[in-house]
Amino acid sequence: MTELEKSIGHTFKNRSLLETALNHSSYANEKHTEGIESYERLEFLGDSVLGFVTADFLYNHRMKLPEGKMTRRRSELVCEEALHKVALELNLGKYMKLGRGEENTGGRERVSVLADMVESIIAAIYLDSGIDEAKRFIMERILADADLTQNYIPGDHKTQLQELVQRKAGQTFAYELAGESGPDHAKVFTFRVLVNGIPVGEGSGRSKKEAEQMAAKKALELLEK
Repeated sequence: MTELEKSIGHTFKNRSLLETALNHSSYANEKHTEGIESYERLEFLGDSVLGFVTADFLYNHRMKLPEGKMTRRRSELVCEEALHKVALELNLGKYMKLGRGEENTGGRERVSVLADMVESIIAAIYLDSGIDEAKRFIMERILADADLTQNYIPGDHKTQLQELVQRKAGQTFAYELAGESGPDHAKVFTFRVLVNGIPVGEGSGRSKKEAEQMAAKKALELLEK
């Protein structure tokens, strides 16, 4: 834990918060008689803290972005892909606690879980030391390199896919829901994108918009080869 605290840049007064932030539900279920709690409640809180800090950052940015652009930028800045990158930088897979089944099926490398645990760590920092310390972590790890000068969001895969498809007259594309899983407070949606009725990409996310972005990204990777 000391090693991870150094990476996070925060020494916990209540280290049990950090330990809980790393408990997968499969581990908590195996240890239910010991009163072990999973990261999921912290992740719920951390999602809101991250959303607030990001919204505050965008609102007070010197460019004074309009509401529509702020909404789109926030979605991009805190998407699963961005949070997964932070998880890899912190090497969270090394520290998380998993049940045997989840361990055996690759849970330590699961993108959605690693992204969620970044949010649970944000909540742990917030509960341990308040909003200013949580904001410091978010600014350093997630928003430090945010580029708000471009006319469209870097990584706005849906817009890029639309532009690519519409270069040829008569082509059509659409998104369809392929499935959803998880509890109500932590749903994971899976969408596929079809070009001229043919599936060309599939992706998952914690919102339908995020899942569509991930599907569009996969489609672009295929179509631009």
